Amino acid sequence: MGGAPCGIEIPERSEEVDVSVSTDETDRTRRDEGDPARREEIAAALAEVEGRISEACRVAGRDRSEVTLIAVTKTYPASDVRILCELGVREVGENRDQEAARKAGECRELPLTWHFVGQLQTNKVRSVVSYADVIHSVDRPRLVEVISREAGKQGRQVGCLVQVALDDDPARGGARPADVPEIADLIAAAAHLWLGGVMAVAPLGEDPGKAFARLRELAAAVRERHPRATMLSAGMSDDLGAAVAHGATHVRVGTALLGRRKPFVR
Repeated sequence: MGGAPCGIEIPERSEEVDVSVSTDETDRTRRDEGDPARREEIAAALAEVEGRISEACRVAGRDRSEVTLIAVTKTYPASDVRILCELGVREVGENRDQEAARKAGECRELPLTWHFVGQLQTNKVRSVVSYADVIHSVDRPRLVEVISREAGKQGRQVGCLVQVALDDDPARGGARPADVPEIADLIAAAAHLWLGGVMAVAPLGEDPGKAFARLRELAAAVRERHPRATMLSAGMSDDLGAAVAHGATHVRVGTALLGRRKPFVR
């Protein structure tokens, strides 16, 4: 069975064409140069996000320590990651391997836990396993097999969450709810993986509270079979309150921390 349970410190630091978006060139240069104004901007945004999480916890009758903030830094430079780290953020999420690998390499000396939260193709697994401590987007048995094999080759133990398609449509990423128990069992049994729990994105056009209520039920069913699989990764900038209300242990926040992304033509 996989090694480290969620909720403890992970001891080891060890897709496609990147069609990304970003801010304009002036902002990109300013951030890369470490402008103090950018630090103030991020610090203010972080304080606001922390306030929102704390308030959501209060309303839900939960302790603030029960919810971990993952800062999603896609399209933003390593200098922003460094600022976040200086401000106390220790969990960083990325969803494109090409960008994430570069950024993790530039920040390798920082005390960070890296989360891969994007859809993952098998041909990117070798790279992702080299830096990701937790992969949130495991949605099919074949992916479990490839991640475990590659983790073994690299001498790593990697945490995996089962991504759930709450709209029952795996085309946008995620396993059908009916398939979640099987995938969770496979992760838990894999030699070089540990089962963290489940992850989902609220379907477009649906009340996120109703969607996250279904995810909470699935998470509880997984915990019945695997009591150490306590992670429930849900909620982003616009719906983190609903996610916390329905038991999220990890919220993935990007826009509210770093600003709204603008189209950037290379």
